[in-house]
Amino acid sequence: MLYFWQVFSKSIAEVYLKRREFIRTSAIAGAGLATLPHWWQACQTRGTMSASVENLEELFGVTKAQMQSLLSLALANGGDFADLFFEYRISTALRLEENIIKDLSRGIVMGLGIRVVKGDQIGYSITDDIDFEKMKAAARTASYIANAPGRVQLADIRQAPKVDLYPVDPLSIDEHLTAKIGLVEKVNLAAAQYDSKVTRVIALFGDEMKQIMYIDSEGRYACDTQPMVTLRASVVAEDGSKRQSAGSARAARTGLNYFTQTGNTPAEIGAEAARIAVGNLQAVPAPAGPQVVVLGAAESGVLVHEAVGHGLEADYARKGLSNYSDRVGQKVASEHCTIIDAGNLPGLRGSINVDDEGNLPGETILIENGILRGYLHDRISARSMGVRPTGNGRRQSYSYPPLPRMTNTYLQGGQSAPEEVIRSVKYGVYAKAFGGGQVDITKGDFTFGVYEAYLIENGRITAPLKDVTLIGNGPEVMRRITMVGNDMMISRGGWTCGKQGQSVPVSVGNPTVKVSEITVGGTQA
Repeated sequence: MLYFWQVFSKSIAEVYLKRREFIRTSAIAGAGLATLPHWWQACQTRGTMSASVENLEELFGVTKAQMQSLLSLALANGGDFADLFFEYRISTALRLEENIIKDLSRGIVMGLGIRVVKGDQIGYSITDDIDFEKMKAAARTASYIANAPGRVQLADIRQAPKVDLYPVDPLSIDEHLTAKIGLVEKVNLAAAQYDSKVTRVIALFGDEMKQIMYIDSEGRYACDTQPMVTLRASVVAEDGSKRQSAGSARAARTGLNYFTQTGNTPAEIGAEAARIAVGNLQAVPAPAGPQVVVLGAAESGVLVHEAVGHGLEADYARKGLSNYSDRVGQKVASEHCTIIDAGNLPGLRGSINVDDEGNLPGETILIENGILRGYLHDRISARSMGVRPTGNGRRQSYSYPPLPRMTNTYLQGGQSAPEEVIRSVKYGVYAKAFGGGQVDITKGDFTFGVYEAYLIENGRITAPLKDVTLIGNGPEVMRRITMVGNDMMISRGGWTCGKQGQSVPVSVGNPTVKVSEITVGGTQA
């Protein structure tokens, strides 16, 4: 892996560094231009890395004929299938704390992953040196998974279809660094000025531009340029011995103009985190034990993601490791539940023009009116279960083989007004903002931390609650959903999903939902 970076610790100043200038400066500081591989010269002469994806063969310094040669080598010992995944990624990250930029980094990652599939077995090899001889060595390494030469013939190359879900001009990675510093300054100012009880603010900005190129032994060829921007606030508020923290974030596959839109501005992000932290200073202990729980719109979709979505990823389901294994066509949830994974929603953090196996994303209905309809598939699970891939073959980077992964997963809206859902509860908990969770996929058991929650009394939201966790079993909770609001929203937060050591960006969504019973972890009996 090639990774060039610089770190600065200074007060806010006029700092401007375009991508090409940074690449050149960082390379000289690191190892010197003379020691860089041949693809570097192609990068230097292209001007901007945000050129159209048709130029990716030039970027990676490899022709289609050479790619087919690598596939032939990968299949030299047999195997059913082989593919190549090229990646180039450039990213920026900065952190403002105590009114100064504490960290600023910019990095480049570039490499190739080669996969050979034999039945359910995978041979996988990587190289971060984009030199044809090194790539050939990686192909030979991946080929050792098989031991029966000459079984597969390469198909003619054909361009895979692709949508355009995130047209961006200009890319954030090409914008002035001062514009990005301005964003974290505004987050910091809004949070700090919200209330005198705010004692600490951390503002973080990150962006990236990832270019991928994929080709396989069946002739599928695909390219994509994937932008991402993220802006976060982390706030601590104190009042005497009381101390509370909260966070807020916005993320999308778009450019810096995203942060000029209502609801996404730096001032709103900073103020939102401060509001929750300051409000929680007056929070009362959460009631413990089984409770009626109303899940707020948008962020509570993390419960659907963790408690249900992972169990519907086909690698778990087909191996009998999921609560939902062998249950297609059966009722697995309340009739109020329709759960969808859609990687084709424009601009969202979890959206993709093409998955990491060259397949189009789609809208996959997982559960419909409580009935299980199917799973999320990559190529291997789809072939094993006799269905088509759903466009959910995803990987963290070229260093990993793809797995079935969620994209944008949500519970579809229902018929009830959100106010009606709240009014129907005599006593319970309203869980609005979630900090994440974990799940035992085999059993479906989950635990979630809730950092913004309120008591519901006689159909009204009253006191804020602290130290709230939700504990339960995913399939059981889905069966206990009794009302679904008509206010489904996709969270704009910077959600990242981890699985088997790989992290990928995702989005979650939910309407207001009433669950007749979830165990609430709290300190009040």
